[in-house]
Amino acid sequence: MSKAKHLLRLIRRTNDCCPMHSQNYGLSNSHVRKEYALEMACSSIRYGPGVTEEVGMDFENMGAKKIAVITDKNLAVLPPVIKAVQAIEKCGLEYEVFDNVRVEPTDSSFIECIEFARKANPDAFLAVGGGSVMDTAKAANLYNAYPEADFLDFVNAPVGRGLPVTRTLSPLIAIPTTAGTGSETTGVSVFDYEPLKAKTGIANRAIRPTLGIVDPENILTMPERVTAYSGFDVLCHAIESYTALPYTERGPAPENPKLRPAYQGSNPLSDVWSRHACYITAKYFKRAVKDPEDYEARQNMHLASAMAGVGFGNAGVHLCHGLSYSVSGLNREYRAENYPKEKKLIPHGLSVCITAPAVFAATADSSLDRHAEIAEILGGKPVRKEDAGKALPEVLREYLHDLDVPDGLGALGYSDEDIPNLVAGALPQKRVLCISPIDATAEPIAEIYANSMKNY
Repeated sequence: MSKAKHLLRLIRRTNDCCPMHSQNYGLSNSHVRKEYALEMACSSIRYGPGVTEEVGMDFENMGAKKIAVITDKNLAVLPPVIKAVQAIEKCGLEYEVFDNVRVEPTDSSFIECIEFARKANPDAFLAVGGGSVMDTAKAANLYNAYPEADFLDFVNAPVGRGLPVTRTLSPLIAIPTTAGTGSETTGVSVFDYEPLKAKTGIANRAIRPTLGIVDPENILTMPERVTAYSGFDVLCHAIESYTALPYTERGPAPENPKLRPAYQGSNPLSDVWSRHACYITAKYFKRAVKDPEDYEARQNMHLASAMAGVGFGNAGVHLCHGLSYSVSGLNREYRAENYPKEKKLIPHGLSVCITAPAVFAATADSSLDRHAEIAEILGGKPVRKEDAGKALPEVLREYLHDLDVPDGLGALGYSDEDIPNLVAGALPQKRVLCISPIDATAEPIAEIYANSMKNY
């Protein structure tokens, strides 16, 4: 059986898909009790130049005795990790370093770090790195609290079992070294599930970091392409969360508040953070990419990343991210500049933004006012509500072109023949597709992929 067919079979077997977009739920939408409440959850955030040097005192204040430091081989010899470790040593605390995090992690790379944690037996975790590092540390912390658990126990359905997290995890401090993922604020951990060549993840508020230390000194050496693609991740986080299905339209409402999902849909609290992240990105994104010495721009993009993280960490993302996972997971030959040369890799931010013009052309009618507002913020000129479906995709294409993003999925090695497999890889992402503002079934998803083969 092909992997694409296996994925589709998994989906058909899973009857608990979001009733907003499912024909197999067993209840008409009119009989589903929709959500009536929203919940704001976020890591504590500390922001400021040099705050990395406080992390040792933070662990000391928490009563930690032994810290598992999670990072990657490149960062292990760079100032962010060196300063963090020196801060731990200064407080006389014991630590062990795991520096084998994989860029765009997989189930096997997660398991390697989980086994390290179980052997090291720390009482606190420190993640220093980008989203891959922080997501890996979240998984290690979770499974360290469940030594008997099978790896798929907490992985999102339908790939995994999606079990609830009922135990208290160890403290986790996250120090981001990119301005993109916002993972320091969220209870989400994403990885490539190698047996199916599909992205999936773990989503639970329990795994979010205890504290996110946002130190703009840690992103000064971020390479140009990393700055670009992580910046597009910020932008898509903000726009997707702002245009997601309203939380009052999500259903069914949970029977117990502990079952309320991390991704709730657009809501008044997340809107504040997501909208402001768009304003900051509009002002500083291009500057940060084009001039590595523009400290003001890079500092503000780091802050925008955290703000968008608070927004999407509670509202969620939808189609750009939902469709991105098969784009990166099915990559055959593409290798990105400024990323590890030995590895075929479509960076997360690139896989997300490559479909953005087609996504927001498709979703515009669901909230013309919001799409027009974002187009106005990013483009810097008035946009009529009725023009939103053309204006927002157009301004996004301008950003993609100005920042040298490859011209659509075709430039990444895909063709129309790949669309069935891309769709099959996207459909299991119900965690995000359930809050899409439009029908997120195979046909509209296929159309978005087709319209994303060439962007310019």
